[in-house]
Amino acid sequence: MSAASGCYFVPYEELGDTPNIVVDGAASSATAITLSHWPKSGTLPALKADTSAEIVFIYLDSPAFHVAANAVSNNHFDEDGLIGLFTLIEPNAAMGMRDLLIDAAHAGDFATYQDRHAARIAFTVSAFADPDTSPLDRVIFDMPYAEQCAALYREILPRFGEIAGNTDRFRNYWEREDRVLEDSERAIRDGRVTIREIPGVDLAVVTVPENQAASTVHKFTSASKTLCHPMAIHNATRCNRVLTVQGRQYSFRYRYESWVQYMTAAIPPRVDLTPLAAELTGDEPNGAVWTFEGVSEITPALTLSDGSDSAISPESFQARLVAFLESAPPAWNPYDPS
Repeated sequence: MSAASGCYFVPYEELGDTPNIVVDGAASSATAITLSHWPKSGTLPALKADTSAEIVFIYLDSPAFHVAANAVSNNHFDEDGLIGLFTLIEPNAAMGMRDLLIDAAHAGDFATYQDRHAARIAFTVSAFADPDTSPLDRVIFDMPYAEQCAALYREILPRFGEIAGNTDRFRNYWEREDRVLEDSERAIRDGRVTIREIPGVDLAVVTVPENQAASTVHKFTSASKTLCHPMAIHNATRCNRVLTVQGRQYSFRYRYESWVQYMTAAIPPRVDLTPLAAELTGDEPNGAVWTFEGVSEITPALTLSDGSDSAISPESFQARLVAFLESAPPAWNPYDPS
C-alpha cells in the first residue's frame, strides 16, 4: 500500500467479506490487519504505540507490513479512531500534521495535550458528536449506535482536515470547553485545587473546594460532569489512578492508559476494587452503597452510588484505598502474549 492507496471508509457492520483494515477497534472476520492499541488487539509488535493514530502512522512508514486492503473501519466513534481513519484515507494531508494529530489523539483518549490546538481539535470533534451542540442532522442521534457511529464517520471524516488545520474557524465549537479547561488549570496553579501524589501506588489525590460546581466536559466524545477538567489533572500528574476528594465525597477512577496496550511507560496493572467497595459499604449508614464498575470498563470508577457524603473520613478513606492498592493482585492485562 502506498500513500496514494485509495483507502475508503466502510461502516463496521457492512464489512462482510471485504478485506479490510480496522483502526482502534477489534478485528472483523475479514480484517487483513488491525491497527489498534485495544486490549489483545493482535497488532503486530513492530507497529505498536500508545494510540491507534500513532500505530497508523508507523504502519504507513513500514511498507513491509502493508496489506492488500482498501476498506478501513472502526466499531466505535472517538477522536483516536477518527484520526487513524483520516490518516489512512488522506495520508498526504495527515503526514503534514503528524505531530498535531498524534497530540489530538492523546487529547481525545488520555486527556493530555502538548499543543492547545490539539485539545481544541478534540473539543471540536466532541461537539460535532454531541447532540446538544452538533451542527449535524439530529436524526443521526436517534439512530441505533452502530448506525450513528457510521453516520458520524461519514459526516466528520470529510470535514476533519479543515477541523485540524484551521481550529480558529471552529471556535464556537471548542471555546466553551476550552474555557472550562483554562479555569481548571488556573485553579491548580493558584492552589484552589491541589494534587498530592502517592508514587508507591501510582495514585494522585485531587482535592477540590467544597463549593466548587461541576462542569460539562467530554471524554471519548461523550459528555459528563466533572469538578476539574481531566486534561488539567492529567497534564499535572502522570499517576494513572486518580482519587477526587470534595469534602466527604470521594470518587476514584482508573485512567484509560491502564486499559489499553500503553507502550511508552510502565502502567501498574488494575486491581479489582469490588471487595473494597463491599468493605466500605459496610461502614456507611442508611443503606448507602459503594460500587466499582469493574476492571474491564475503559475508565472504571469507585463511587458512592447515591452521590451522598460518606460517613468515612477523608483520611481513613485514603488510607484504606492505598492499603488495598498495595496488597490486591493484578486483575487486568491488556497486552498481547509475547
